[in-house]
Amino acid sequence: MSRSLLSYETLVHAMAGATGSVVGMTVFYPLDILRSRLQVDESDKLKGSPWELLLRLANDEGVISLYRGLAPVLQSLSVSNFVYFYTFHALRRVTPKSNSALQDLMFGILAGVFNVLITSPLWVVNTRMKLEKNNYGSLVEGLWEVYKKEGLHGLWSGTVPSLLLVSNPAIQFMVYETMKRKLMSTGKFDNLTAFIVGALAKGVATTLTYPLQLVQSRLRAGTSIKPLLKDIKSKPSIAFRGLEAKLLQTVMTAALMFLIYEKLVRLVLAIMRVKIVKRQ
Repeated sequence: MSRSLLSYETLVHAMAGATGSVVGMTVFYPLDILRSRLQVDESDKLKGSPWELLLRLANDEGVISLYRGLAPVLQSLSVSNFVYFYTFHALRRVTPKSNSALQDLMFGILAGVFNVLITSPLWVVNTRMKLEKNNYGSLVEGLWEVYKKEGLHGLWSGTVPSLLLVSNPAIQFMVYETMKRKLMSTGKFDNLTAFIVGALAKGVATTLTYPLQLVQSRLRAGTSIKPLLKDIKSKPSIAFRGLEAKLLQTVMTAALMFLIYEKLVRLVLAIMRVKIVKRQ
């Protein structure tokens, strides 16, 4: 087998991952809006269950507010997941297979670091576009405005916790790939299983890394984290503010993403194999 980082199969994985993430985010985006607001906004109007809060936001600010900043999020997410899936599978391709959870974890960390360094400015702008205080006309405009006002430091604000948070997708991919291998060995890995395994993997990763995600969101929004850290010290449960909404959004988004990803990879690679056989 070729050991090149560049391959059609790796490109298929990257395109399928990007497509699955875009579909999943589009379906569950209002929950992502709510998650961002809960992590940054401490006003009393954001008290209650996720479903109550969604209805309240829709009533107070209009249904359109639940989709604020959707286009740039999808643009950023497609780039981010393309980079992540491509790097992860390229590393697996050029490394002798050991099928170990530790190897998957290390590849996930490396892919995450590469992804963060490239795409952090996109997520800084996205976080701010979801909040009421910023009305950038587009992702490009937002990048330019942040750069003019805050420089490169502003564009890469929150990068340190983001680098620590590469543990999130790394844990997610480790759990997913490990469970997938075990289930495939028994012939029980189908579309429904991919959905369930994807949800479980993301649930584990999100719960373990959520306090860091809270700090990351505050930094990206341009908000000081000192009051937050002080509150967490006096009341540790604050470190998990918005976790319920985050779990609902990320677990369902990841589950749908992996379902679509698996279907697309199987379809495209099957078509590719048929074409190769015909040529022979």
